[in-house]
Amino acid sequence: MFITFLSDFGLQDEYVGSCHGVIKQIAPEVQVIDITHGIAPQAVLRGALVLANTLSYMPVGVHLAVVDPGVGSQRRALAIRAREGRLFVGPDNGLLLPATDQAGGVDAVHELANSDFALASVSRTFHGRDLFAPAAAHLARGVPIQSLGPPVDPGALVHVEVPAPSVAPTLIRATVLDIDRFGNIQLNLNRGHLLEQGITPGTQVEVEHLGERYYAVAARTFADARAGDLILYEDSYRWISIAISAGNAGELFAVAPGQELCIHPPGP
Repeated sequence: MFITFLSDFGLQDEYVGSCHGVIKQIAPEVQVIDITHGIAPQAVLRGALVLANTLSYMPVGVHLAVVDPGVGSQRRALAIRAREGRLFVGPDNGLLLPATDQAGGVDAVHELANSDFALASVSRTFHGRDLFAPAAAHLARGVPIQSLGPPVDPGALVHVEVPAPSVAPTLIRATVLDIDRFGNIQLNLNRGHLLEQGITPGTQVEVEHLGERYYAVAARTFADARAGDLILYEDSYRWISIAISAGNAGELFAVAPGQELCIHPPGP
């Protein structure tokens, strides 16, 4: 059995290692796959997108995800079984639901309320170690999801939504979803949004942020552009992204996730 693990814990502290230790104490035979622990602190939407984007590349198992700015509050701790059999463990803040949808939708939800499947002492500020990791480990060992606590109405779960872009013939307003370590800027746009405005490979557009405009060309791959060229392309998860061939678009635009970028399609 596999447990995949995603969080915003980073790697410079002991948080990830502590969770691994808890899992291995309960289920030493379980293999743990770390998807990433580099989600920006408290970035629930980004964590949800990464979990959903990577799910099809992960073995069926238990998917532990902890991006939890509401830890210590009244937010619920959940275990979700998807219709395809995958199990998800994490907070009720929308983090788990896009991935659950990828796995056929919600089949059952239970609150993590049975202390038999948590550590003896549960910290108010580290549910990842004391509550979520133990629950994931017990599920991986075959404990039925209903043993973890009472059922929860799926309709009462908290959702997180990807912001919708504004797409018009003269202006596309997009939101930055993420900037990766290469400086590529992922936007809340897909190929259809560009095609609506006649933007196809080879089309030149202007990209604007805070009044600064730069020319970019729609491209299929980085190889379609010369070093230093600004390109608009479809990334490996089908989002439209902005990059500089052999450069860093994030530094050029000095933009952050959640901020707006504007794309000006070519005139008629």
